[in-house]
Amino acid sequence: MRPALVGYGQDVLTSYDDFPIHQACVPIAHSATSDINHYDRYFFNGYTADGSLYFGLAMGLYPNRHVADGAFCVVRSDEQISVFASGRAPKDRIDATTVGPIRVEVVVPMRVLRLHVDATAQNLRAELTFTAGSEAIEEPHFFQRVGVRVLFDYTRLTQFGSWNGWIEVDGERIEVDQAAVTGSRDRSWGIRPVGEPAPAGATVAIPQFFWLWAPVNFAGFSTHFDVNEYGDGRRWHEIGVIAPGGGASEMMRTVDYRIEWQQGTRYAAKFEYDLISWSGAAATISLEPIRNFQMRGIGYGHPEWSHGTWRGEASVGGERLSLPVADPLSRENVHVQTLCRASYRDDAGHSAEGSGILELLCIGDHPTGLRGILDGYQP
Repeated sequence: MRPALVGYGQDVLTSYDDFPIHQACVPIAHSATSDINHYDRYFFNGYTADGSLYFGLAMGLYPNRHVADGAFCVVRSDEQISVFASGRAPKDRIDATTVGPIRVEVVVPMRVLRLHVDATAQNLRAELTFTAGSEAIEEPHFFQRVGVRVLFDYTRLTQFGSWNGWIEVDGERIEVDQAAVTGSRDRSWGIRPVGEPAPAGATVAIPQFFWLWAPVNFAGFSTHFDVNEYGDGRRWHEIGVIAPGGGASEMMRTVDYRIEWQQGTRYAAKFEYDLISWSGAAATISLEPIRNFQMRGIGYGHPEWSHGTWRGEASVGGERLSLPVADPLSRENVHVQTLCRASYRDDAGHSAEGSGILELLCIGDHPTGLRGILDGYQP
């Protein structure tokens, strides 16, 4: 019998090739770039305003690495409980939203999505439905080079909403009511560092990344903010949005922020951001931290379950992490989403109270007072 050819790009037609959705002259199974860091990811979070419940899910496909992975994590009291799954990426993208015991179901595109978790070995199960409370917001395109090499080249959407369903941890069932549990989701796809680091050649830059991302929910509307800055404070990406509960979101002309660091860490003790409209009117959102969610709980920077890493044909594992972490400056712990109480006020005299998150990943020097690669803030 003639052996099958391997590695010649044949036999890649899949179910989606029967739909008029192609963006290149190749089958859907091929990405538009051969960059090994091409990815396509879901992210979700949900929380109560008092911080008694927080959960997150991430799922990613890395077609040029032939890897797919997912993770779900819930915070209960002073513990983060996670399940991680990783395996060979399916040939057909129609199967790409299931990884081990974790599945993302798109019920109504851009409106309703459902999460399924059945990780009995980790004593973690969930059925959770996200219902959009805003339109999906397309953020400005992310693009950055290091030397002449493309490091970031991706698109992200962010959307606000509420949650309904249940979570079961160690046999204890937690009811999730959309009147009390809000959150956000994002979808991003393109190129950014994932998986095992590839050789980079000669050094052209010291390690540095400064990322602040703050989606916040208020009654009847939401606000969104993010910035990426270089180590000297120059900004290479930003977005500011006010998103009503229905209708079109208002994109801001620019944003600004003020941060007070928690001594000895790279976490925020206090934070506020300004949304400045094209008319010049300004709104200020003040955030008061409640608790930190360690993003390693859904794979971000995890020492074993980092995104896009090959762990074999099918692998499932778990982690239980005591909070607060003993070493907030270790690489796997520096990336957090800080759940916050939020206050809104604007030039017209409007005010509101809400809740949301401030995500921080800050590596290297920054004019706000950070020194060294992962040194804690010292006044």
